[in-house]
Amino acid sequence: MSVQTYNDGRTEILMPNRLLTFAGALAVATAASLSSGPLAAQSTAAGGAAKKWTPPRTADGHPDLQGTYNVATITPLERPAGVTSLTLTHEQAAALENYESQRNQKNAQPSRADREAPPVGGDRSVPKTFIETLERAGGGAVGGYNTFWLAGGTQVITVDGQKRSSLIVDPPEGRVPRMKPEAQKRNAALLAVAVSPDAAEGAAAGPAGAFDGPELRPLAERCLLGFGSTSGPPTLPNYFYNNLKQIVQTRDAVMILNEMVHDARVVRMNVEHLPQTIRRWMGDSVGRWEGDTLVVDTTNFTAKTQFRGSGENLHVIERFTRVDPNTVMYRFTVDDPATWDRSWSGEYPWVATTEPLYEYACHEGNYSLGGILRGARLSEAEAAAKKQ
Repeated sequence: MSVQTYNDGRTEILMPNRLLTFAGALAVATAASLSSGPLAAQSTAAGGAAKKWTPPRTADGHPDLQGTYNVATITPLERPAGVTSLTLTHEQAAALENYESQRNQKNAQPSRADREAPPVGGDRSVPKTFIETLERAGGGAVGGYNTFWLAGGTQVITVDGQKRSSLIVDPPEGRVPRMKPEAQKRNAALLAVAVSPDAAEGAAAGPAGAFDGPELRPLAERCLLGFGSTSGPPTLPNYFYNNLKQIVQTRDAVMILNEMVHDARVVRMNVEHLPQTIRRWMGDSVGRWEGDTLVVDTTNFTAKTQFRGSGENLHVIERFTRVDPNTVMYRFTVDDPATWDRSWSGEYPWVATTEPLYEYACHEGNYSLGGILRGARLSEAEAAAKKQ
């Protein structure tokens, strides 16, 4: 497995197909035990016919989507290289889940007092899963978070009883379409002087000029928005921690509160979009009901966010459908003709939880950002002194 970074700022996780089987040492769960995911758990009437489930409704007659949901998963947004199918076999999914379970159990063990010093530069063994690769990229090889703080999920997502290899379902290959040449040039010009606004933890620090002021640092580093588009739209799993999302619903508005960096989206119902002169970091979200599905249309983004290199004309449509007492199916379509040749779509379940949603105590102007900028000034002074 390896990480490939392109000049447009996009990063690919390259995973050989053989790593999805984990034959040998890992136990393989039975297909029966894995077929009971939240979307597969449909009650059946006599004769085997699926009983239609009726969602609870609010006073205005629409499905009640309210609640707290856990979106943690080990299924990546994009399908790993070498994996050709959207659907994994139960054996493949079981191998991935068992590997992560065993790895988490090992990492949770107390450290031995007489342990040897870690290798220089940290653990450089080849990671075997998407989550393990992300942890390494986020500083897990050395100097990163202790695994006590991580909660990236343990399960492959299940949709219609199928284990999925990616959140993206269209294009069929399960990957974000290639950027247009003009978008690559646009992003290359940005990255020459700054860090991508949506950069995640562990991203490259950027050119020297990227430390000239706090406004040039990525939004997650400034504690303004969660990295990895956890705030959305589209709103995605974090894969590290703080994967809870809360929906609060009224007749005139729907609020989506993200545990990651306390981002709150307010969807205004049955109204027109704001004038294009009014731009927001999370766009202007307008909602409507199509039958039992909440459809959220978001435009008016600012160039200060740039989801995966997108421009300010990004357009995202999201669909929220309550499919059973414990699951909201979330679907999204991303479109930006100035960035990609075509739109792309994905889906994954939001699973109800009784876990409390905690405050993410991170705020702009914290000590770390000040230390980063002071460190940059010190480094510049030392470099200038050497030239004298």
